[in-house]
Amino acid sequence: MASKLLRAVVLGPPGSGKGTVCERIARSFGLQHLSSGQFLRESLGGGGAAVVLQLWGCGAGGFASIPAAFLPLLTAPFCCGACTGFPRTLGQAEALDRICELDLVISLNIPFETLKDRLSARWVHPASGRVYNMDFNPPHVQGIDDLTGEPLVQREDDKPDAVAARLRKYKDAAKPVIELYKSRGILHSFSGTETNKIWPYVYTLLSSKIPPVISDEEN
Repeated sequence: MASKLLRAVVLGPPGSGKGTVCERIARSFGLQHLSSGQFLRESLGGGGAAVVLQLWGCGAGGFASIPAAFLPLLTAPFCCGACTGFPRTLGQAEALDRICELDLVISLNIPFETLKDRLSARWVHPASGRVYNMDFNPPHVQGIDDLTGEPLVQREDDKPDAVAARLRKYKDAAKPVIELYKSRGILHSFSGTETNKIWPYVYTLLSSKIPPVISDEEN
C-alpha cells in the first residue's frame, strides 16, 4: 500500500497510450488498476486501498462528466489515484478542483500521424475493454480475443474517417486544461512516438513522489 497521498491525472489524445501508462503505474507502485467499467461491476471494500483509477470518456469521442461512484475514492484518505484521460475539458477540471487537489498532471504528447496510425489499427473486445493493435499488439488469431475467443470489433470512432475529427476535438478541448495545470506548476509533459521510450521518464517522475515496489527494468 502506498505510504503517502498522491492524486495524479494522465492526459493525452486518443491513442496516446494513457491506458498502458496507467497499467504500468499500477504494477510499478503496487497500486490497483481500475477502469470505470470494472469499478462499476465490482465492490471496493476496505477503505484506504491504494488505486490507480482509469476514467474513460463517453463513446464516440464524447466527454463524460465525473462519475459519482468515483468521488469517495478520489477523496478518501491515503488513496492514491491516477485518473487516465480525465479531465478532458476545462469544465471537468474545475469540477475536479471542487473534489480534490491534484499533486501532478502527466501529459502525453504524441505526433498526429502516429496517433492516426495507432487508432486506425486498433480493435477491442467489447465486454472487457481489452485493446489490440494490428501493427504491434495483434491477437493470436485475427479478429478474435485471446482470452475469451469472442470476436473483436473496431469502434466507429477508430475508423480512419473519424480519427482526424477526434484528434481535433481533443486538441481544442484539452488546450485550456493543459494551460491551467501548467500555470499551477504541476504539469509534466512527455513527448515521443513509443510508450516504451516515454515510460522511463514517467517512472522517474513518480518515483520522486511515491516509493516504487518494482524497478523500471522489471516492468
